[in-house]
Amino acid sequence: MADLKYKRVVLKISGEGLCCEGGFGIDADELKRIGSEIKSVHDLGGEVAVVVGGGNIVRGSQIARHAQIEEATGHYMGMLATVINALAIQDTLESMGVATRVQSAVNVDRVCERFIRRRAMRHLEKGRVVIFAAGTGNPFVTTDTGAALRASEINADVLLKATKVEGVYDSDPMKNPEAKRYDKLSYNEVINSRLGVMDVSAIDLCQRNDIPIIVFSLRTANNMRNVVCGEPIGTLVTDKA
Repeated sequence: MADLKYKRVVLKISGEGLCCEGGFGIDADELKRIGSEIKSVHDLGGEVAVVVGGGNIVRGSQIARHAQIEEATGHYMGMLATVINALAIQDTLESMGVATRVQSAVNVDRVCERFIRRRAMRHLEKGRVVIFAAGTGNPFVTTDTGAALRASEINADVLLKATKVEGVYDSDPMKNPEAKRYDKLSYNEVINSRLGVMDVSAIDLCQRNDIPIIVFSLRTANNMRNVVCGEPIGTLVTDKA
């Protein structure tokens, strides 16, 4: 415990993080890699909650544009995709000996619990990883905002935003090899500069509840463990000095 800078963390993973680059669906190797990162923090005594997206299966806004489906319906489809991903992460972690619970913002009681704030916090206190599915349960709201909301509700010490790159840059590092990475940003700098770290509503929620955000790559081994131990990895978003 003495090694942890952040004890209670919320990890936000995009749905694309569960599949191979440019792929679709769920890749077993990617699941194991993510599970190992989460387990490394859990083994230190950290309380870990996970919010997962569903873009590897369906994106509500996209399917609504290309099919005769209302956008609200598309978003509900996306929420169900996050439940599928949450169950995949759950079984992967439990195969590694990590106790878990999945809590969904929409009622799917045959496969997981409903989200109840106090129950979620109790699970964390008992050493279980809690996986939050279905975002906020509302259409037109992203899972980034869902992650910020859950982090606020459970009094998380930090929100970890996992990405494909090593932090926040002034331009796309995949296209510009000269892109500059920021070590630290304020919430307002992220909002005003439209840096695209997370939705503005998610940044605003974290700012109002004084929850730092760390943007980092989950594709580098042991990064999550090193981040919660306080190593200067990725980009820190906070108003603190």
